[in-house]
Amino acid sequence: MAIQNGDSTTDGTLQTKKETVKVLTNSRNASSQSDETTAERPGSARKEVHSGVGVLDKTAKILDTLEGGPATLAQLVNETGLARPTAHRLAIALEKHRFIVRDQHGRFVLGSRFAELAAAAGEDRLLTACGPILQTLLDRTGESAQIYRRQGDQRVCIAAVERSSGLRDSIPVGAILSMEAGSAAQILLAWEDPERMHQGLRRAKFTMAKLATVRKRGWAESVNEREAGVASVSSPIRNASGQVIAAISISGPTNRMGTTPGQHFAPLVMAAGKYLSDALIRAHAGAGM
Repeated sequence: MAIQNGDSTTDGTLQTKKETVKVLTNSRNASSQSDETTAERPGSARKEVHSGVGVLDKTAKILDTLEGGPATLAQLVNETGLARPTAHRLAIALEKHRFIVRDQHGRFVLGSRFAELAAAAGEDRLLTACGPILQTLLDRTGESAQIYRRQGDQRVCIAAVERSSGLRDSIPVGAILSMEAGSAAQILLAWEDPERMHQGLRRAKFTMAKLATVRKRGWAESVNEREAGVASVSSPIRNASGQVIAAISISGPTNRMGTTPGQHFAPLVMAAGKYLSDALIRAHAGAGM
């Protein structure tokens, strides 16, 4: 979004919140009226769930098997008890939707779609924790701060705070930006699976080598990349599994942030990203998930 110049006042009050996560568990009495029946799978401690929707139950068998690690088609057939044509058809369908992918040996493994769904599920926790951190980042750096999540081939701003006066990079919550430029785009692409990374680089203003550098140092910077006169620094936010689910950023005019903004601001942005990552881990542990 454009650099804006304006004057307003804000109350930069910071407060610490404790997030209490409660898990409610509903119990059922098994009876002949139940919609589900369960059966023990041979050689497994996991119970099969029969929902009455055959194709869904068969698909769940495949995903349950892959939860234990990579598997060939023959192994899927052996573990699930499905007919080979059925297992193959369902595996290909799941691959189309990115629920499973192939590894370098051609085996089926769980895909990145699950990470995306997990990120969406954890967004409320992230939003609960991020307000004070974004405000602190603004206070410490003097620049607007945002959090982005990837959404398909784009990225969306899910939280933001702005400078109260002077030149600033104004990006409202809900704004959709390209994945082709900007330090947040680099962060959101740098830890993707190889196929999605290569797809994202086709029209990007940054290179594979730059993403390798981002992964090595843990932060990204951009100058005049997304928009002329705008600089930014970003760092990853990870979930309890260590997957990058969002990027935290600061952005502002280049005449204030300089041509090497990472040298000055990366430690603060990385600290903010780590704090939010740790908060998600604590919330996950507290929920007993």
